[in-house]
Amino acid sequence: MATDRRSAILEAAARVIARRGVRGLRMEELATEAGVSTALLYYHFKDRAGILRHTLEFISDRADRYTSEAGDGAGRSTEAPSDARTELERSLLLEFQDAPEVRENSTAWGELRASAIFEPELRGDLARATLAWIHDVADLLSCVRPMTPAPALTASAERLTGLLEGLSTRWLSGALPLDHARELVREAISVEIERLDH
Repeated sequence: MATDRRSAILEAAARVIARRGVRGLRMEELATEAGVSTALLYYHFKDRAGILRHTLEFISDRADRYTSEAGDGAGRSTEAPSDARTELERSLLLEFQDAPEVRENSTAWGELRASAIFEPELRGDLARATLAWIHDVADLLSCVRPMTPAPALTASAERLTGLLEGLSTRWLSGALPLDHARELVREAISVEIERLDH
């Protein structure tokens, strides 16, 4: 039961952060959104910083789940990828699904990233979550180009994840159509793989 309440609180925190930003996260509103008392928030997470840390972990885990599921959210095949490049592309494109969970997750991630500028206590957790994502993408790249040295794979993964964050912000804010964002990701993957060949 405690795990269910914790999950409900973290889901509510992701919603509130996506809607109001980190600075707009108020404990009373979060308690109402989660359907719990404010005392229960403090019992599970100690303080606001604890909620932010755990929410960052929650949205990272949720992104891991939906980017490893079959299909790309656009009605395309849900069959297992036939090769490493297809798996890489599929994983990155799953960040661009027109689904409420993905929109909320991406928005909350962007809000937490932007808030780390003003809230230094978020920086370490955000850096660790970002590094984990970079390593996941580097691992996928290493399956495409297994003979490439690790530093080159990491640099490529840093460029791709940075691009995804920027394109996601543009897509979510309505400045970039979803199909165009996906096409830009596909092109960036091609450029990075070609670069790894040299």
